[in-house]
Amino acid sequence: MADRDLADLRYRAIQQLGKIGELACNATDIEAALRLVTRAAFDVLGDRQAHLRPGALKPGEQQFVVCGIFLVTPEADSHLLIAEHGFPPEQHRLQIPIDTGHPGWVYQHRRPLILANTDAHADFKQILKTSRMGSALYGPMFWRGQMMGQLLLAAQARHTFEQADLDILVTFAHLASTLYAAHDGAAWLRSLV
Repeated sequence: MADRDLADLRYRAIQQLGKIGELACNATDIEAALRLVTRAAFDVLGDRQAHLRPGALKPGEQQFVVCGIFLVTPEADSHLLIAEHGFPPEQHRLQIPIDTGHPGWVYQHRRPLILANTDAHADFKQILKTSRMGSALYGPMFWRGQMMGQLLLAAQARHTFEQADLDILVTFAHLASTLYAAHDGAAWLRSLV
């Protein structure tokens, strides 16, 4: 991934952070505000040429990206998918057990995670119904020390993401946490589940 312009990546991310801040002030609801964050991560992060490298895709695969937020439900027994992009429509509001796969690992360890190539992780669990992702990022969301969820970004091509992408995703996750708290996300979540 040495050919990526990381300075341009950082510049575009900063532009998006400013745009999110401006638009979120007028968001109609919490999910609309959080969609600004997930859309920015979806649009900005990842190597757009990753799928062209030999071995990045297996036969029958094609590059696509998904992004969303897994919120921790009030009982802390599952994650609930919201503000998603690229996921099949039937997975809107998908709930998975809190300890499932790498979202479960992030919840348990409360740390960001990068899986540049999921093939290197035998314990990687397929959450997307339509296909197995090849590269993934997870950025935990905290408010006053409590983990409220995580921002997830994944692509089918292996090595789509690198450390610079994770660093920016974590910044987006912090902004998502702030928006969630500003919109009384805990009350909103209780009304959903």
